[in-house]
Amino acid sequence: MDNKRQQKFSRLLQKELGDIFQRETKSQFGSAFITVTRVQVSPDLGVARIYLSFMLAPNKQLLLEDIQEKTRLIRQILGNRIRHQARIIPELVFFLDETAEYAARMDTLISGLNIPPPTEEDPDDTTYVKK
Repeated sequence: MDNKRQQKFSRLLQKELGDIFQRETKSQFGSAFITVTRVQVSPDLGVARIYLSFMLAPNKQLLLEDIQEKTRLIRQILGNRIRHQARIIPELVFFLDETAEYAARMDTLISGLNIPPPTEEDPDDTTYVKK
């Protein structure tokens, strides 16, 4: 359970990192659309776990590795943006958020189920006993 300070800092990081990926580093990651879906911050605000979602990316794992290689640059840009709002700039650790893929997979599974329509109950059927 995050405390109020962690939640507020997480929201700040999510907003700023989203803006960084959309505006400042867009040319470095090709035509991929990068969304910051969630940020979790450690209690000392020293480490931030950033979950990313990608659209229009041919290879998501390769893009994630590219972002991880450029973590230092992203952290520097983030530091310039929030330097008046935070004393320390957290270490950034990036993860692939697979929530959308999981939801699509579950939707496919559910839509592929063959559920027979309900049959009308026979009034003489004694399998259901009312008390």
